Amino acid sequence: MFRKAAVTSVSNGSYLQGQSNGRLPSMDSGQPAREEKVVLKKKVTLLRGISIIIGTIIGAGIFISPKGILKNTGSVGMSLTVWTVCGILSLFGALCYAELGTCIKKSGGHYTYILEAFGPLPAFVRVWVELLIIRPAATAVISLAFGRYILEPFFMQCEIPELAIKLITAVGITLVMVLNSTSVSWSARIQIFLTFCKLVAILIIIVPGVIQLIKGETQHFKNAFAGNDASVMGLPLAFYSGMYAYSGWFYLNFVTEEVENPEKNIPLAICISMIIVTVGYVLTNVAYFTTISAGELLLSKAVAVTFAERLMGNFSLAVPVFVALSCFGSMNGGIFAVSRMFFVASREGHLPEILSMIHVRKHTPLPAVIVLHPLTMIMLFNGDLYSLLNFLSFARWLFIGLVVAGLIYLRYKRPDMPRPFKVPLFIPALFSFTCLFMVALSLYSDPVNTGIGFAITLTGVPAYYLFIVWDKKPKWFRKLLGK
Repeated sequence: MFRKAAVTSVSNGSYLQGQSNGRLPSMDSGQPAREEKVVLKKKVTLLRGISIIIGTIIGAGIFISPKGILKNTGSVGMSLTVWTVCGILSLFGALCYAELGTCIKKSGGHYTYILEAFGPLPAFVRVWVELLIIRPAATAVISLAFGRYILEPFFMQCEIPELAIKLITAVGITLVMVLNSTSVSWSARIQIFLTFCKLVAILIIIVPGVIQLIKGETQHFKNAFAGNDASVMGLPLAFYSGMYAYSGWFYLNFVTEEVENPEKNIPLAICISMIIVTVGYVLTNVAYFTTISAGELLLSKAVAVTFAERLMGNFSLAVPVFVALSCFGSMNGGIFAVSRMFFVASREGHLPEILSMIHVRKHTPLPAVIVLHPLTMIMLFNGDLYSLLNFLSFARWLFIGLVVAGLIYLRYKRPDMPRPFKVPLFIPALFSFTCLFMVALSLYSDPVNTGIGFAITLTGVPAYYLFIVWDKKPKWFRKLLGK
């Protein structure tokens, strides 16, 4: 049913594309066995690449809670400025990943680039934290938003029972796992459809907002920069929220080996996606302020729903459905991409061997997909999800900053590496500084939660020496690891 992806080590620490040459028996009784490669197929086209990036970036946040940025900036004008600047900074980060994706043609994203630049220990720590905490918690959080908003039209007059939300969320998570285990093509097709739904949802907000502007509804933009002054700590927190809203531009790099013509399609998909998302985010926020004042936006639990109720009447019932579909798209894109990180880490010997096995007929990394299911369910029903995300959100930006710093390091360490797409050096320098600056500020502004997250991240160091470096493991322990 599965074939192991063969690992071929070479002197510079890189590896060949995972594959297995196994003799698969013919289904016809008279036919001899023949050699077949079991590999992850190149099925990610330019359109599918764009849908992975847009579909993963645009989740529930832009529809539910853009008030975090407004709260920390203190004015409408500064809020829109932060949305724009965060979009530009995210584009800079995405361009850095575009260069890395075209010169290191391997799947795995953050993990692979840290491995290439800085070696196995920091790479292992990155995948360790992602597997145990970050991805299960992040999937559970976005899935809970899916569960809540898919049930919203059925509970208009009363509070939705928490158990009902969790049960429908569990169904959604399972459906995403099955989809990604069954077919890469169908997962990509559904992602394209869901991305289209997200863009329609944004247009449903933007178009009435533009009409309001044409009618002269600009009262909330007068003295746009007047209001509460942003505090020294508030502005960095606003940028932190904004960068989180744009996060997801790196997911195409997790599936590089499955992208058709990656030298061309990765930079193109990244640039097109980031322009669409940035313009969409800024215009959506402008649309909100044509109808909702800054004070009302801060009081709203779901800004898009409040906006729709004021301008669209009964049609506002469609908004929760679009939000739910948007969340489902983020779930699907995240699982599709991150499972490849686990697949590659297993292929490198940093995770149990079974996670680098490929289904011989479906050509999906099925074990790397389903390993997330039990962990996500545990988080969903038992974990304090938002605390976990607060603990570890700094870790994401720490490692992204490290990856982009690694790009600068590789320019000097391996100057002869082919670089079909190359960014000016000031872009990675500015972006890595921004990431590390945000991490440093989070240590200052919230030392307790960030310190706990830092401690959880550091558990990857003893785990590396226990699971990877230690040679004299008992036989039962080696069997458990698939050695």
